This record gives sequence, structure tokens and C-alpha cells, in this order.
Amino acid sequence: MKNTIQNLLRMSFLTALMFSLTVSAEDKKPTFSDAAKELIAKIRPMMAKDRDGAMAAYLKGARELAKQFPSEVGPRAMMLEAASMSSDEKLKKKVITELAGLKDKKFARITDRAKAELKKMNAIGNPVAIKFTAVDGRKVDLSKMKGKVVLIDFWATWCGPCVKEIPSLKKTYAKLHKKGFEIVGISLDSKEGKLTEFVADKGMTWPQHFDGKGWSNTIAKEFGIRSIPAMWLIDTNGNLVDMNARHNLEEKVEKLLTAGKDGTSEK
Repeated sequence: MKNTIQNLLRMSFLTALMFSLTVSAEDKKPTFSDAAKELIAKIRPMMAKDRDGAMAAYLKGARELAKQFPSEVGPRAMMLEAASMSSDEKLKKKVITELAGLKDKKFARITDRAKAELKKMNAIGNPVAIKFTAVDGRKVDLSKMKGKVVLIDFWATWCGPCVKEIPSLKKTYAKLHKKGFEIVGISLDSKEGKLTEFVADKGMTWPQHFDGKGWSNTIAKEFGIRSIPAMWLIDTNGNLVDMNARHNLEEKVEKLLTAGKDGTSEK
């Protein structure tokens, strides 16, 4: 909960800073920055008591700001943030679909992010099209890995929580690799040398995607990855079945491997 509050505040104040409206002193009108800060101040105490209520109020407030400041990108960024954090899946999809359909070019960045979020939301239960050449030269194509249980690990060497997951990944990989478990790393690093040295030092023998773009990594951006570690599990039928695989990973993989042998599918 504490991390959620901190993330919300950080993203919202960053939004206000990046997209603030400047007006002359003669206008005597509140700026978007001022209005955004006022909204966040209202939402902050609500988060610990009623997260869903806070997100609903945040979304409502962001909509009002969009009406008040129709030419500003900021309110739409806040709407996207609020929708993404909502536990109401129906509302989330409705708002994100609305933002993905914005036509004005000045909202292009929000539209692109919304489209990526929609793609991620619609990915569950479907194949994930990922194909690349790893840093060590290996060819990776998820469409050719049916029959395997595959973990897609979005991570980076500079990400503390990601690094903490490595012992668990190695343990599960060592135990279940021969039974059909594979890991595909999607690195959000910006320096290839540091990545290759790190994975060699840690004994991470699975393939790694790297394009040097950091948070703008092509695959991560395509699937709306905005926080790491993010671990997705692909079942033996080639379908995405879990977008939060880091918890109880070994148990989940064993279950999917068993389901694959039995000819059943895990949903």
C-alpha cells in the first residue's frame, strides 16, 4: 500500500510538472499544475483507507481537469494513471479504450501508452508474439516454443527487486528446465556490456533480449510494461496465462507442466 501511494504521488506530480499550463499573471486563472496538486492533496489521505474509492475520485477529478484544461495533455495522463491502477477491470478497459481513441496529435504519447495497455489487457489467454535474436546470438521465437512452459522476465540489472528474484529464477530453472521450463529475459538495460557481464557472473544461462533503449525497450513498450520486475507465464499451448508469475513461481510452473502432459490447459 505504501508503495502504491508513493507511486501515485510520484507519477501525478511528475505529470503536473511535465504538462503544466502556463498562464499570464493577468489571467487570474488556476494553472493545471495548481489544480493537479490540489487533486493529489485530496486523494492522498484517501489511499490508505479506501484505495478503490481513491482511484475513482482520482479518475473523476482528472476528467474534470480535462474539461477545464481541454488542450492539456496532463489530465489525460492522470486519467490513464488512475485507470491503470483501478481494480474495476470494466471501468479500466473503458477509460483506456477512450484514451486510445484520442485523435489530436498532441495526445499521441497518451494514445500510444493507452494502446499498449489495451494490448497487455487483451493478452491473457492468447499467444504472445515475441521474436528476436538474443545478445548471445540465439534465435528466440515464442511461436516455436509450444510444448514448453515459458517465463518472460522483464527486468534490468539496475532494478533491485529484479536482482532479488534471480535466486528464485535459477532454482526453478535448475529444477524444471529438463522437464520443459524455459526463461526468456527482456532486459531494460542501456549498456550491453554491463548486461552480458552481469548474466555471466550470476549464471543466468537463458537468452536475453537487449536493444539499449531502457524503459523504451521495443518489446516492453509494445506490451505496456511500466514497472519491473514483470514476469509472464506462457503455457504449453503457447498462451499467456499469468502476468504476475513471480509469486509461487515454482509451484505455478510445475502445475502448468503437469497440465501440459495431461493435455489440459491452465487458465
